[in-house]
Amino acid sequence: MTGAQMIAACSIAGSDSGGGAGIQADLKTFTALGIWGLTVITAVTAQNTREVRGTWMLPADAVRAQIGAVADDFTIGAWKTGMLGNAQNVRAVAEALPEGATLVIDPVMVSTSGHRLLEQDAVADLTGLLIPRAAIVTPNIPEAEVLAGMNVVTVEDMAEAGRRILDLGARAVVVKGGHLAGGAAVDLLVDPDGMMRLSGKRYPYSVHGSGCCFSAALTAYLAGGMPAREGFAAAREFIDTAIREAAGGPGPGRVVNPGGTIIHRH
Repeated sequence: MTGAQMIAACSIAGSDSGGGAGIQADLKTFTALGIWGLTVITAVTAQNTREVRGTWMLPADAVRAQIGAVADDFTIGAWKTGMLGNAQNVRAVAEALPEGATLVIDPVMVSTSGHRLLEQDAVADLTGLLIPRAAIVTPNIPEAEVLAGMNVVTVEDMAEAGRRILDLGARAVVVKGGHLAGGAAVDLLVDPDGMMRLSGKRYPYSVHGSGCCFSAALTAYLAGGMPAREGFAAAREFIDTAIREAAGGPGPGRVVNPGGTIIHRH
């Protein structure tokens, strides 16, 4: 195709009607980082910043067809999975994803409001079919507990969980520590060379879509050729800005703001 200089990344995820997470957050993040965003939609959700009101899964054949369509026409520097929803879609992604693809897995399982976004029987397929192909897996604390089969209450637990997920076959794991108590938000990257720890400011409000935005930024940096550890540091800086500049009113809930730009009414 034309545009030889274009760097593309693809998000395989669900649609968020509120625009704060999922496909919409990923596309905003890719655009903010100068990456051409491609999408494979796995589900349509009816949601806003407070709740998920409904979820409708796309058939696995539709997921396969979308992956084939973009893979046939674009040079894709990195792929990201978010909400996959069920075992059929996990398998469809595993079958259709090009061999050797650079893959970031955000193992979306439950929404912040408690709505299940990955069926229980799909976890085994995720760990057996996709995680062994991942360049980086980016679980939050609850997701790390499921994948590692342990409770995570300290930074040391985060490191152990990261090592256990690494043993599933991923090349690197970023355990996001936003759910831990403490003055700073600590994230850990665990890879065969050891551990890299980054801390960021904890803000006094909740932000919808921060996990999607972080993993999309990481995907964008990998698509541009950055190594995992450098990409982790750059994505951590990017998400800190997106949370600090989060959009929303004076209430407790806000929406992640990739790139930190807000459109104001004149």
